[in-house]
Amino acid sequence: MTTPTTKRVSEIDPAHLAQLNAGLIAARTLTECLAVDFAALMKACLPDLPESAIHTMDGARSLGITRRMALAAELVSAHPLAGNLQDHPSDTMRGWACFLIAARPDQSLEARLTAIRPLADDPHFGVREWAWLALRPHLAADLDQAIPVLAGWAEDPSDRIRRFACEAIRPRGVWSAHIAALRQRPALAFPVLEPLRADPSRYVQDSVGNWLNDAAKDQPAVVQDLCARWGRESPVPETAYICRRALRSIGGK
Repeated sequence: MTTPTTKRVSEIDPAHLAQLNAGLIAARTLTECLAVDFAALMKACLPDLPESAIHTMDGARSLGITRRMALAAELVSAHPLAGNLQDHPSDTMRGWACFLIAARPDQSLEARLTAIRPLADDPHFGVREWAWLALRPHLAADLDQAIPVLAGWAEDPSDRIRRFACEAIRPRGVWSAHIAALRQRPALAFPVLEPLRADPSRYVQDSVGNWLNDAAKDQPAVVQDLCARWGRESPVPETAYICRRALRSIGGK
């Protein structure tokens, strides 16, 4: 099976898009993820959902994708099937499950992390992104508790879990608010990054390099010093790759 090369929603085969909107299959690319009609998906997969919820979702097309994901989770939260979304064939529906976990009231950060863990380790690339995006505000609000837990995740056998630990607290992030404390003091997160400095997975290496590249935009000397130390203590190709990626915005070698 070849990987689809469509770059525009208009290029997606209509029959394939209909299956995506019916919740029968998972998206294969980011373009397909962004093409899913949330209102149609709700109507197809969540019988008896109030029409008002469908209309609200249909009217939210102009919102950014992350805000629409959070809104969708809010609209379906009371549905009897809401608790089963994380096992759904649709990656979008599993993404809604991530935001349902994030929206649960009166839960500890540790409980949220435990609940999100299977979705952070999901086989689908999109679900893994929604997992960290959904939980990021909670992590940013309690770094003192989050960082020790994520430091443990950074040593997990799964490269998906290790990557979550890093990606979820990037100082600048992607499609998410910045974390001011880590922009000012990136060393706060070094307990998470240190176990990853020679990670064998390119998926993780890219995340660590991007994390440090974020930090270098605000604290270049801190990142340069860290990379210099890593280069001395871990003179392996994996660490060298991470450091090149980390220093790319400031001309580091």
